[in-house]
Amino acid sequence: MSGLPQATPAPPLTVLIVDDQPPFLRAVRALLESTARFDVVGEATSGEEALELTLRLRPRLVLMDVRLPGLSGIQTSRRIVAALPGTVVVLVSTHRRADLPPGLDDCGAAAFTPKEDVDVDALVALVTPG
Repeated sequence: MSGLPQATPAPPLTVLIVDDQPPFLRAVRALLESTARFDVVGEATSGEEALELTLRLRPRLVLMDVRLPGLSGIQTSRRIVAALPGTVVVLVSTHRRADLPPGLDDCGAAAFTPKEDVDVDALVALVTPG
């Protein structure tokens, strides 16, 4: 025994998943829950629901589809970042960046990634300072 203190593992990052497609919600939940790095605290299927849940649950990360019924992911991101500046929003889409509506780059989201490229390590890097 070396006598050195053991490093305490970092608490899991809380995350809200927002998408109107149940298969994507299930797949991303399974991906994030496959590691101890995340705690999925909720799911939303619209921008309005995402805003309400984010304000109530205060997740550290919101993984949000760009195209949602009602408020778009871009509009919702603006509102979340204005209300809770410490919340990291990552926008996702099946569409190519060039095919997405304007506002993607100035809505306050930390990043955009295609849905097929969602990566646990990249998400942790966006949320973890340093």
